[in-house]
Amino acid sequence: MSSREWTRRTFLQAGGACGVGATLGSALPLGLLDAAARGSVPQAADQVVPTVCEICFWKCGVNAHVRDGRVVALTGNPHHPLSRGKLCPRGTGGLGTLYDPDRLVKPQIRVGERGSEQFREATWEEALDRTAEGLRKVADEHGPEAIAMLYHGAGGSFFKTLMKGLGSPNVAAPSYAQCRGPREVGFELTFGEGLGSPENLDIPNARALALIGSHLGENMHNTQVQDFAEGLGKGMRLIVVDPRFSVAAGKARHWLPIKPGTDLALLLGWVNLLIQEEWYDKAFVRSQTVGFDQLAAEVARYTPTAVYQETGIRPELLVASARELAQAAPHALVHPGRHVTWYGDDAQRSRAIALVNALLGNWGKPGGFYMSSNAPLAAEAGLPAPPEHRPAADRKEGEHLFAGSTLASGLRDATLSGEPYPIKSWLVYGSNLPIVLPDPRKTIAAIQELDFLVAIDILPAEICGWADVVLPECTYLERHDDLMAPWFREPFIALRQPAVEPMGDSKPGWWMAKELAKRLGLEAWFPWEHPVELHHDRLAASGYGAEQERELVRTGVLKTEAGPMYLPEGSDYAYGTPSGKIELWSQQLADAGFDPVPVYRRPEMPGPGQFRLLSGRAPVHTFGRTTNNRVLLEQFPENEVWVNRAVAADLGLKSGDRVLVRNQDDAETGPILVKATERIRTDCVYMVHGFGHTSKGLRAARGRGGNDAALITRYATDPLMGGTGMNVNFVTLEKVEA
Repeated sequence: MSSREWTRRTFLQAGGACGVGATLGSALPLGLLDAAARGSVPQAADQVVPTVCEICFWKCGVNAHVRDGRVVALTGNPHHPLSRGKLCPRGTGGLGTLYDPDRLVKPQIRVGERGSEQFREATWEEALDRTAEGLRKVADEHGPEAIAMLYHGAGGSFFKTLMKGLGSPNVAAPSYAQCRGPREVGFELTFGEGLGSPENLDIPNARALALIGSHLGENMHNTQVQDFAEGLGKGMRLIVVDPRFSVAAGKARHWLPIKPGTDLALLLGWVNLLIQEEWYDKAFVRSQTVGFDQLAAEVARYTPTAVYQETGIRPELLVASARELAQAAPHALVHPGRHVTWYGDDAQRSRAIALVNALLGNWGKPGGFYMSSNAPLAAEAGLPAPPEHRPAADRKEGEHLFAGSTLASGLRDATLSGEPYPIKSWLVYGSNLPIVLPDPRKTIAAIQELDFLVAIDILPAEICGWADVVLPECTYLERHDDLMAPWFREPFIALRQPAVEPMGDSKPGWWMAKELAKRLGLEAWFPWEHPVELHHDRLAASGYGAEQERELVRTGVLKTEAGPMYLPEGSDYAYGTPSGKIELWSQQLADAGFDPVPVYRRPEMPGPGQFRLLSGRAPVHTFGRTTNNRVLLEQFPENEVWVNRAVAADLGLKSGDRVLVRNQDDAETGPILVKATERIRTDCVYMVHGFGHTSKGLRAARGRGGNDAALITRYATDPLMGGTGMNVNFVTLEKVEA
């Protein structure tokens, strides 16, 4: 028997993908689903299958408890470093997605006008033939670069391979330009490297932590929330800068209720205080940085009084919070955040966060930024050389010079303008673009310019209603994906493997990509019959043996030896900047015509009767991906609009009323519940993102709550890297009479 044959059979038998007797084509009745999933209490199980969660992007290890061919509970995998035996509320509610009665279970082909949500069911043969035909026609007429892929999720890796074989560089995840990209650029310009995912934050050992609009405990990144709780349990002092009294603010020694849009002024005030009061780590700055004198000169104007005039933060509170960080340094940390696309100055604001951390001397120190490592894992071997192609179409020459990834919003712009060349087809994997990209009107206009759009999804999200072909993917509990080896403090390889058979006629993404490759003459890009063969080849090429392979299947995780987490004192670390040092004053930015040190510029403020719209997350939901999940909806059934209580009284509103929320461009959403509270400033309102769906197929989510994305008709583009700052919309509230 060949190693390939042995590997596939062993993986499937050990992983529980075959012989579990799943019933196809019918969802679990809601009553049984509710009883089985409430709290994810382990049930009597035929087997426990370790796999990787994808209710959010964090990719925690999860154990699927299977009984009579059905998953009856989900628990944290104790072997997996990201979950450590625990799951967040979203992860425990994954059964609500697996057994969602609204799941896509048959391929669909559009029969009505785009956006009418009129489809007919099709066979896989017909749907794949139609998809390959649509892609081939665009490639023949406009070149393969005219096909763009926009994606979110691990299964997208197989379609990225397909795009590489086609010869298109236009592959983008909105998570860059619409979420964390500015943060990566700010740290790359300062420290010479980004932060990745999970971020290399040593929160458990921090003695002081500052959160700048980062809602830990509401934004439920499992590992980091566990770290946060551990740090607080050890006495970590917390500073929260937020216009809203968040869950984290309730744990803080200092809450700084900042005027929205002025965060950069506050950060530069901290930088100035650390320098003027000589609270910075002098030895670290002397040996590890360049540009200190220029930085000191540039930030001298950001005195506590000047910062107070912009931010509303009293001078004594600014001083006390800066001192709190300094006294704990180098075991102190200013959290870089995650969703940081706010005002268009986001890369510079992130750079200011990096500067505060540099002055605290926390790079490579306990309680600061640890040195992550990853498990050795060879890339897939033997693939053809990719075809030559034009540069990506997401930006014009000379624009967004510091962007490190393709910009999803830039590909949308190219679709609309035809510049630098036309984009005529979108392949959309797991990304609900009308809600994900700012200004949904622009997204719909771009879709109307396409010759062909294929959507690959689990649920009938809004983007599916605009597609020509919809391909139903099975969930993370029903499929294999490629191996995962993230950078982390504990290097490991993780395996996603199916616990039950796919529901209905849904299929795994790897199968779809491979079948499309056959139709497009790209079979050489998928030289394996099943992903377990790909797994085996990559593991073998990395030096792992059969016993380690079995351990990976059995436990879901293969751990390897970690590198040093911290830099030794006096270490001559080579930073990835041009100078090889931490750059407090950036020659790169100066040469490109940008501010070498961040400069605060006052943003536009709301007019009379207006409020700045802010949004965030709920611990029970992931973006808009889980608001059709009946299990999770029971815990958090709809969002509310937070309004300062005094303002609400002036408007004749109270908690429990419903309002329409209307922005400066007359876009509106609602009716949405009012939450009148003293926990938010008077100049802004706040909504949890992801509600207010309009898709007819999302029967539980449709019309529930308000859709903040509908109100984001304006955005400010970051000149450094093209991120889309979305906190620049202003709204009014109109009471809806019962």
